[in-house]
Amino acid sequence: MKKIFLAVTTLFTIVISNAQEIKYGAKAGLNLSTLTGDVGSYDVKSKAGFHVGGFVEFKITDKFSVQPELLYSTQGAKFEYFSSDEFSSTSDKRDVKLGYLNVPIMAKYFVLPGFTIEAGPQIGFLLSAKNEFDYQSYITEQYNSSGEDDIKDDSKAVDFGFNVGLGYEFTENIFVQARYNLGLTSISENASDEFDPKNGVLQISVGYKF
Repeated sequence: MKKIFLAVTTLFTIVISNAQEIKYGAKAGLNLSTLTGDVGSYDVKSKAGFHVGGFVEFKITDKFSVQPELLYSTQGAKFEYFSSDEFSSTSDKRDVKLGYLNVPIMAKYFVLPGFTIEAGPQIGFLLSAKNEFDYQSYITEQYNSSGEDDIKDDSKAVDFGFNVGLGYEFTENIFVQARYNLGLTSISENASDEFDPKNGVLQISVGYKF
């Protein structure tokens, strides 16, 4: 961790010292999130969320800039399992709700006036983790159970990912972005060969530079 902190500190020192221009801004938008990887017998469906936060853009050259961000992001996925035969049936539905404070560091390259391609690493700090469930089964009699559990202790406190995306600046101030975050590490403290979920988030953002 100390080596990572030192590397990031050195990178920022180099970026700031070479920046031709520094701009600040805010952005917000839609998340379409899911959990990729092994999730047992469940069918996984994406869910809608949001992100909001701010950024600093360090313009290194006319074509290249570095943009660290600080974003609150709601993520997770929906899980469904169903089985039945002539003697029994089981239905298990879960809605995993995750809240992160994400810190992406994006390298932006202007391929055309106003149009950028972007890529960079991201670290996320877990703020909340809930599992809303609805379980029903029937063998000799009906059994129902529903509610919401706090699963933060069963989830990794830190998440690592990598972002790729596109951006377009309508003016010097207003822009839009589309970005995909690929989770690189499991979000579960109890990951195994059968259960190893990772974040996957598509983000559509609008923003303003001051």
